[in-house]
Amino acid sequence: MDNHHIQIHVPANKARERLDTFLTREISGVSRSQIQKLIKQGCVRVDSRVVRPNYVIHPSEKIEIEIVKHSRPEIKAENIPIDIVYEDDYLLVVNKRAGMVVHPACGNWSGTLVNALMYHCQNLSNLNQPDRPGIVHRLDKDTSGLLVVAKDNFVHAGLSRQFEKKTIKRVYIAVVWGHFKTLDGTIETLLSRSRRDRKKIAVSQQGRSAITHFIVKERLPLCSLLELRLETGRTHQIRVHLAHIHHPVFGDQTYGGRGRQIGGLNKRDAELAMELLRIMPRQALHAKSLGFVHPVTGREMMFDSELPEDMKSLLNRLREATD
Repeated sequence: MDNHHIQIHVPANKARERLDTFLTREISGVSRSQIQKLIKQGCVRVDSRVVRPNYVIHPSEKIEIEIVKHSRPEIKAENIPIDIVYEDDYLLVVNKRAGMVVHPACGNWSGTLVNALMYHCQNLSNLNQPDRPGIVHRLDKDTSGLLVVAKDNFVHAGLSRQFEKKTIKRVYIAVVWGHFKTLDGTIETLLSRSRRDRKKIAVSQQGRSAITHFIVKERLPLCSLLELRLETGRTHQIRVHLAHIHHPVFGDQTYGGRGRQIGGLNKRDAELAMELLRIMPRQALHAKSLGFVHPVTGREMMFDSELPEDMKSLLNRLREATD
């Protein structure tokens, strides 16, 4: 455990603003709730004075922050079953189950895909942070589907270049709320970290370009079945984009897909919606197909996976309701 000291001088022309709001924007990687906790603990001083989170800063004040950093636990190999779709001496493709976190982080230091990979593989690439061996790209905890994992740095770098050049083929399947006027479309926005909630991503006037293509595969009661292709791979991209066009992924607690729509339904449809939400306790999103060029052999490789049981059950019930 060690302490990290930060000093921030409020600009001379700075408009009046709450201390916690100001610091949340100034310090990357720290949420507003974490800032408020630090202020309440007396770890933040303004001109050497302990203040409250709602203190209003003034021009030219000096803010001092002391952040206590706890050392990370050692990442250990764990004998956790994983669904390996393909493996050779250089890489493997895994079908990640919903509910599994990809790599260790605060609150999830064990039970992750990385813990399982470390048990299964003798070697994994180390181009990423120490707690992300082999991880070239990620899926959200409650999104199921295909991931490619690198066993050495040459393969990792080769796969990363394909992601950067947007030549990786990724197809997702999602059940979303509502019906579409067209059978296909493209969603293109800028995405950035939400100012209101640092754990969420939001469409913004500033940020990184994000492009998602969709095709409506089936119109169902209350919902639509979509096939989605990613041109970019931003955090939460599909979930944010679909919420942005008012068709959130069914069951998505974070981006408005878990029952917000029920209030406008008649009794019969509301009962069906509640039943469907019980069937689907997570966002109905699956990374179904993954294609890339093998960095060593040069072969074009394409993998496909079945929908998980919860999404199959959801679709079966929706189709029964159609009949």
